[in-house]
Amino acid sequence: MSKLVRIANGQGFWGDSIDAPVRLVEAGGIDYLTLDYLAEVTLSIMQKQRRKNPKLGYATDFVDLMRRVLPLLKEKGIRVVANAGGVNPEACRSAVLAVARELGVQDLKIATVTGDDVLARLPEFQAAGLKLANMDTGEGLFDAPREILSANVYLQTQAMVEALDTGADIVLTGRCTDPGLTLAPLIHEFRWDAEDWDRLAAGTIAGHILECGAQCTGGNFSRWWEVPELWKVGYPIAECSEDGTFVITKHAGTGGLVSVDTVSEQLVYEMGDPQNYLTPDVVADFTSVRLEQAGPDRVRVWGIQGRPRTPFLKVSGAYLKGHKATGQLVISGPRALEKARLCADIVWQRLKAAGFEYEHTDAEYLGSSTVHAGIAPAPEDPAEIVLRLSVKDGDRAKVERFGRELAPLVTAGPAGVTGFAGGRPKAQEIVAYWPALLPREWVHWQVSTEVS
Repeated sequence: MSKLVRIANGQGFWGDSIDAPVRLVEAGGIDYLTLDYLAEVTLSIMQKQRRKNPKLGYATDFVDLMRRVLPLLKEKGIRVVANAGGVNPEACRSAVLAVARELGVQDLKIATVTGDDVLARLPEFQAAGLKLANMDTGEGLFDAPREILSANVYLQTQAMVEALDTGADIVLTGRCTDPGLTLAPLIHEFRWDAEDWDRLAAGTIAGHILECGAQCTGGNFSRWWEVPELWKVGYPIAECSEDGTFVITKHAGTGGLVSVDTVSEQLVYEMGDPQNYLTPDVVADFTSVRLEQAGPDRVRVWGIQGRPRTPFLKVSGAYLKGHKATGQLVISGPRALEKARLCADIVWQRLKAAGFEYEHTDAEYLGSSTVHAGIAPAPEDPAEIVLRLSVKDGDRAKVERFGRELAPLVTAGPAGVTGFAGGRPKAQEIVAYWPALLPREWVHWQVSTEVS
């Protein structure tokens, strides 16, 4: 019988279910547990945390999770691959090792991958004439003064493979690709060649299906009424073969649904050109994917094709771009939508009379087909409307002033204004995204290990 590698993903983002990965470990029958914590904005938040405290800058939830499962992981021989390291993988490793010592877990080997965080190297790139042009606008990163919060490169998956090759029980990395968390164990286990494009593409697509957790096992599914017991949805498992074919499934007895439709919906998640899905490792052709129902809650995937990787790596950057504030009220009673529009006009007029105008303002009327405008018909006379007002401006003081105008509507606006219970809206920093490309020869990763 050919070798199977079973990989489960228990975390689709920082804030996903705190119990799902525990249930995956308890149920067992898996070789690897992957955990995906990072989104584009997450790294900038972590950088701000590390500036305040050098011991932070990672996904602290990961440490809490390890406290719950470390003994079981060792007992069952399940290895963990996670990007919980954020911008401080070494600090994350230290925190987990402290937990291991506290629990009496011995010989726990943790490898960290670093080199993705290039924030401190930006002056070096600028001096070398690298433009780091915004992939959406073409503007160079250094063309204007900016307060840059973070800059992280999506590392080639080979970095995590080298970490697994050390025999580590846990691999902690910062910014890698989401599918790379799954691809790394497959390259490590099957020793796939670095130019075996079809298999690298297959591992990438397996990782893409798993990366959002329950989103491929019935969560966020358009035919949600067909999904049984969503309250105890099972998180996904990929049973992978050396030839690049795999089956998506979940543990028996869990809720949710694994079907061609649930997997297909996840396949098109965050999709640009389906024939050219670019990663640091391979260009995957999603139009080559073949799916079939292989049994209850089992979908077989095969036929995947790939092409050579590009000479560039993507940089995920973030910078400050002014301030924003959002507040909301409930407007109830007859003619609620008309009254909500009046409330919005009152706020804008009062601010203008006080000498405050903004770079951008927005009014939303939830309950009147705001979300599905043009798709779903709006009710003629809704009994209640949630009025959500927002402003954006470079001047923080102006944004704070906006926050003082909602409460007066309760007594100095039309009848039926309620729901003001959360206090004045506060100004928040706007963290803007900066995607760019960097020649891959400028990026070098490092792997280090430590044992409890």
